[in-house]
Amino acid sequence: MVRPTRVSNRIRALRFAHGEMTQAELARRLGVTRQTVIAIEKGRYSPTLETAFQIARVFGVPLEEVFQYPDAPGAPEAPSAADGSAADGSQAAKSTEEPDGPNTPDTPDDRRSRT
Repeated sequence: MVRPTRVSNRIRALRFAHGEMTQAELARRLGVTRQTVIAIEKGRYSPTLETAFQIARVFGVPLEEVFQYPDAPGAPEAPSAADGSAADGSQAAKSTEEPDGPNTPDTPDDRRSRT
């Protein structure tokens, strides 16, 4: 049984906002079948990352304007603007520590690759 994706999208709305582009035209521009576009639009199929970027490029919008993923309950809001402000107007915390800083524990695989 195929489980629908939790990723939602605005492809149908974007197609209509761009001269009522047909599913067939979008499929042609992406190099996929019309059935693939239908499945992505209906949330039955998640496209590859490459196809997702291609879809955003066809419509001339950022990826986040095409695809949305629901936040986990109780998770902090992601910044909504380039200035780091959250949707509620508060400032998002910025980490000054590098991801591979001294406080990052090594895994056995990491140690093996360094020797």
